[in-house]
Amino acid sequence: MAYYTVKGIVGRGLPVLLITCILGIATGQMLNSRIDSLISTPILLIMIPALIKIGGDTGSMLGARLSSAFHMGLESQIHKNPVIRNSVIAALIIGFTASIALSVIVWLVSAWMNMEMRLSTLLQISLIATSLELFVVFSATIIIAIVSHKYGLDPDDTVIPLIATIGDLVGVLGIFTAISILGII
Repeated sequence: MAYYTVKGIVGRGLPVLLITCILGIATGQMLNSRIDSLISTPILLIMIPALIKIGGDTGSMLGARLSSAFHMGLESQIHKNPVIRNSVIAALIIGFTASIALSVIVWLVSAWMNMEMRLSTLLQISLIATSLELFVVFSATIIIAIVSHKYGLDPDDTVIPLIATIGDLVGVLGIFTAISILGII
């Protein structure tokens, strides 16, 4: 039980949270660098917070399952474990379903607020950004969980905070990539 002392938890958690603060500032700076173009298309400002949460939240769900698998001693079978495979598939389904639902909701809000943007455009932005985000976030989740466990760190202390922040960063990059591909702003 000495592993779960206040000093131990703070000692392991503080460096991770400092890294997430730096990544959060970088994400904010990326948004700030495109503020003029984002303001010119305000419907994207409505979409951004929810869209960037999809990767971080689904990645955190996956990270919690990986962490549980490591705590149960399944690390040597992680690549063969059907629970992990099913967790990845379920997280992908949840992520893409949430992305599509978000597009529809934002489209309805945009119509209600007289800032209409075509549903197909919102779907394209959302699906491109979500695809990039889920690929990067799920890959990072698996890598961070394995590396944390390998070096004796509790994946519970590292995976979720890092993945939530990486999800924000990659989500913003995904949105900017999508709007650039589609030539929106």
